[in-house]
Amino acid sequence: MKIYFSTLLIFLLFSSQLVLGQTDTGIDKKVFTFKIDTDIDPAMTRRVKLALEKAEQDKVDLIIIEMDTYGGAVNDADEIRTIILNSTTPIYVFINKDAASAGALISIATDSIYMAPGASIGAATVVNGTDGAAAPDKYQSYMRSMMRSTAEAKGRDPKIAEAMVDEKIEIEGVSEAGSVITFSVTEAIKHGFCDGQYASIQAILAAQNLADAQVIVYEPDQIEQIIAFFLNPAVSGFLILIIIGGLYFELQTPGVGFPILASVIAALLYFIPYYLNGLASNWEILVFVIGVVLLAVELFIIPGFGIFGVLGIIGILTGLVLGMIPNQNFNFDFVPAADLFTALLTVILAAIASVGLVFWLTPKVNEWGAFKTITLASTQQRSEGYTSSFYADSLKGKIGLVHSRLRPSGKIEIDGDIYDAYSRGEFIDQGEKIIVISTEGTSLKVKKWEA
Repeated sequence: MKIYFSTLLIFLLFSSQLVLGQTDTGIDKKVFTFKIDTDIDPAMTRRVKLALEKAEQDKVDLIIIEMDTYGGAVNDADEIRTIILNSTTPIYVFINKDAASAGALISIATDSIYMAPGASIGAATVVNGTDGAAAPDKYQSYMRSMMRSTAEAKGRDPKIAEAMVDEKIEIEGVSEAGSVITFSVTEAIKHGFCDGQYASIQAILAAQNLADAQVIVYEPDQIEQIIAFFLNPAVSGFLILIIIGGLYFELQTPGVGFPILASVIAALLYFIPYYLNGLASNWEILVFVIGVVLLAVELFIIPGFGIFGVLGIIGILTGLVLGMIPNQNFNFDFVPAADLFTALLTVILAAIASVGLVFWLTPKVNEWGAFKTITLASTQQRSEGYTSSFYADSLKGKIGLVHSRLRPSGKIEIDGDIYDAYSRGEFIDQGEKIIVISTEGTSLKVKKWEA
């Protein structure tokens, strides 16, 4: 009789759940997904951090990473796997195609690994960023230890994880010496590095009784999209042009304000996105600032153009280049050759363009209405010893002295009067003789006089 009533009670409870639609299909659960589908680098590290922060804010029950990467920087992979290991929310990975190198390390750090048909995991040998050759053993040793400890933390075979890095490790029935381990789906399941083969994340959820769970797909917000826009090399090159051009015109016309304001804004727009993505370090920005200071000292305090000017230019260009690449202090072993080439090309071409723009604009700048109010032609009187080529059409061919250094614009003195002037691009020091070759506009065009 007791058995009869117990059976009847269970039947009634089950029936009521079916009627009310309360079977455990995950309808009250939240699942958060995001992708790791490019190189593991500072930008990807930032994406993972932001995604996991969003997942925590949304109080989700499960996080699934969709993985397809050939790897990337070891230090960034280490940072990402540490974040995953410290997560209090379960994290699965769905390897949609490849989880190689750094991708394998990150995958092993998750609670469950699922793979799509035809996917692979492994091949975690550390290579340099220049030619893809194996990095020195100290880096291999570091990677082996991370793979081993991560596998141990998640209950996976640490020896197999280590053999994904070191080709010298031989495991009977798993691998032979001379090649690192790369598992197919079947092999990964057999050796405990995959918990199942599924065609999609939805299939994984169905197998976990989460088919009706609320799925939140992470997408970068507008701020991240704006940051990504400013990381474009073409945009970076344009900002560099404004930075250098603004510095030059401010140094030529101190106190104007607009050129230096444009330069500062461009510098902020240049460095902030790279800084947020972990590319531009504090010391690299400091190198740029020191370069600007040294160049200003050379132009305003020390006569001539010597070591301070050269060091200033080097500092500015170095800071701009280093801010674009994922170097670790002075270690460039793992900086991809393509990234370094792109950074150098962007900065060099932008610098050349800015110099060309400066020489092209210098003769015209004093003719613009916005600048006429700050030229000597409109602020000084001839009786005070100042004049301008606007009043001096007959000065062509006159010989005078440089009153304030031409860089390539400045002031000259002819017969006791001071004039705005500019050279043909050359720098002419104070006290040197010049000859007027043109009197067009509000500045005299001059060149160094040779007897």
